[in-house]
Amino acid sequence: MNISVIGAGQMGNGIAHVFAQSGHSVTLIDIAQAGLDKGMATIAKNLDRQVAKGSITEEQKAATLKNITTSTDLAAGVKSAELVVEAATENVDLKLKIFRDLDANAPANCILATNTSSISITRIAAVTKRPQQVIGMHFMNPVPVMKLVEVIRGYDTTDAVTKTVTDLSTAIGKVPVTVNDYAGFIANRILMPMINESIEALFQGVGGVAEIDAIMKLGMAHPMGPLQLADFIGLDTCLAILRVLHEGFGNPKYAPCPLLVQMVTAGKLGVKSGEGFYQYTAGSKELVVAPAFRK
Repeated sequence: MNISVIGAGQMGNGIAHVFAQSGHSVTLIDIAQAGLDKGMATIAKNLDRQVAKGSITEEQKAATLKNITTSTDLAAGVKSAELVVEAATENVDLKLKIFRDLDANAPANCILATNTSSISITRIAAVTKRPQQVIGMHFMNPVPVMKLVEVIRGYDTTDAVTKTVTDLSTAIGKVPVTVNDYAGFIANRILMPMINESIEALFQGVGGVAEIDAIMKLGMAHPMGPLQLADFIGLDTCLAILRVLHEGFGNPKYAPCPLLVQMVTAGKLGVKSGEGFYQYTAGSKELVVAPAFRK
């Protein structure tokens, strides 16, 4: 299958990786060549990690990279696509613009999927002339490792499109779970309030960063504490999703904690900025609480 992936960032390059590794022809599209170069370097690094673990061979790595081409031209990059997966920033206006462009340039029979983690599929589909062919395909991070694909049906999404996407997800080694189109779907409707409540507990001084994470890891068997996970996701992304939930349901329980808003405003976004609830140093795996939260 010819697949185009929009966005070469953390999610986009991972999505391109798994499709290409399964033998699909992938066009990775980004607005800047620098973004594409960085995305391809990440894919190569992750493939090297798989080779080192013995999960793939050098030949399979080479074949995967050969299956990926790159483009900074959206129209040219989707002209032969049978499926497009959009993995741009979690911003409503940006996604609506991209889907208008995709609708105008992708072949008539092409399925348009979005990797959105919270934004309404129906709202995105409404700006196209093919709402029945628009669907959510929410991969988990890191994409090459995590098995789940949350498949979200919009109001008009057909059974045939849903089946194509779920079958394809299974074929690339993922486990598709189909849900309906409400703000946050299932994954983030449950996860983000937990993260937000953890930040609220920190904000109120109930516990420190390390203590809150330790309780959830040791007491609830979570592999990563909620504050560390928020850093990994990106605090700006967490804030964007909470705002979608708050707007979508009109329920104050989804209102973002003021501390989260303040940290994003200050540019403390987690791993991507080098500091969030923890401080991150390139090449180090040590978990160090950020200076602002040290006792």
